[in-house]
Amino acid sequence: MPHHITPTRLAVALPVIMLALVAFWPALFSSQNPLTGLPAEYLTAPSSHHWFGTDQFGRDVFARVVYGSFSTLSSAVLAVGVSLLLAIPAGLLAGLGNPRIERAIRACADIVLSIPEIFLSLSIITLIGPGAIHVALAVGISQTAGFVRMIHTEVARVQATEYMEAAIGIGGTFSQVVLRHVLPNSLAPALALASLRLGTAILAISTICFLGYGPPPPTPEWGLMITEGRDYLSTAWWITTFPGLAIIFSAWTASLVSHALRSTP
Repeated sequence: MPHHITPTRLAVALPVIMLALVAFWPALFSSQNPLTGLPAEYLTAPSSHHWFGTDQFGRDVFARVVYGSFSTLSSAVLAVGVSLLLAIPAGLLAGLGNPRIERAIRACADIVLSIPEIFLSLSIITLIGPGAIHVALAVGISQTAGFVRMIHTEVARVQATEYMEAAIGIGGTFSQVVLRHVLPNSLAPALALASLRLGTAILAISTICFLGYGPPPPTPEWGLMITEGRDYLSTAWWITTFPGLAIIFSAWTASLVSHALRSTP
């Protein structure tokens, strides 16, 4: 095995590759229709024909879990992207601006961090309305404060280094120093946090969709699937169990990626 391919990196890459394939090419894994089913096959237990069983409408649960991966994972990626898009300029401004701006941004971040993220997300959704994109935006905004604090801390650390003084001393302009030195050296920890927050975003989005603020039925979405199957827990446990396991597996994969990024020299 080449020296650059370690067992740890391979263990991280395999679930990431699998999730990517399932999300973008679901037809490779299931030929069943996730939106329609046969009424005669409703609430069928897991079998060789229906690996995850069927739901109350006779729809194949495995197909719905597979096709629902794109909805949940893409919303989580969008949420983290929104967080970074808002946090990077705010963190840079807090670290490079005057003390008044820094205190104002830090105070706003502290206020947001004092509010539970799920409550803040639900409050935003009540203002902008339900829907898959709105859920991703709400979760992304609610996670921004943590990124702002981290980026601000990293910017302050980079500013105190000797190579920053050297870059300024040789005549580097403000924009050149920020783009070539401050921003690249401040983003590495933020990217590790982003992969970790991707897991929490998956959990938050699934929770909000479980509450009914996500895409409407019959859209295959993991949180929505758990909602639809909660009335059948005693008779058809598989309707909620397998979407729940998919959520746990995705969040666990995100935490693996975060750990790998933080441990990479």
